[in-house]
Formats: sequence, structure tokens, C-alpha cells
Amino acid sequence: MSDRLAAIRARLEEQLSPDELEITDDSHRHVGHAGARDGRGHFSVRISSRSFEGMAPLARHRAVYAALGELMQTEIHALAIDARIPEEGK
Repeated sequence: MSDRLAAIRARLEEQLSPDELEITDDSHRHVGHAGARDGRGHFSVRISSRSFEGMAPLARHRAVYAALGELMQTEIHALAIDARIPEEGK
């Protein structure tokens, strides 16, 4: 696992205590893309957590961004998020 993936995983696990967490590095799909030139990556996150209960979808995304903190400026260029509570399934 890359250092970036490990850092993303650690932040999300620490802040959101997910029941399920899948992180995919999609950077290879964006080679040559203007946003990829600075070295930051493109990622997809699928996360299921009780901490999202009672939150609207936008609030869930904001919680993920907050958990990642400065990684959003230093390591992540683009992030696709699928954030659910366990009862919502896959």
C-alpha cells in the first residue's frame, strides 16, 4: 500500500471509525491531466460508518474532508466519495 493510501486510511479510521472502508487510487487514469501535474493523486473512497447517522449526503462528504484535513491540500487532488451508514448497504 502506498504511503498516501495508508495516510488516508489512518485518518478516516481514526476520525470516523468506519464499519467498512475501501480506498482506490485512481491516479493512473489521470496521467497528463492538469490537476495531476502537481503530484497530488485522484482517489475514490467508499466508507460506511455510524458517525454519518442523521447526516445529509453533503454533511457526510464534509465529514470525510474534515477527517482528511491537510491531505486535501498536500496529497489529494480529487476525491470521489460514497459515504453511507451500515443500514444503507452497498
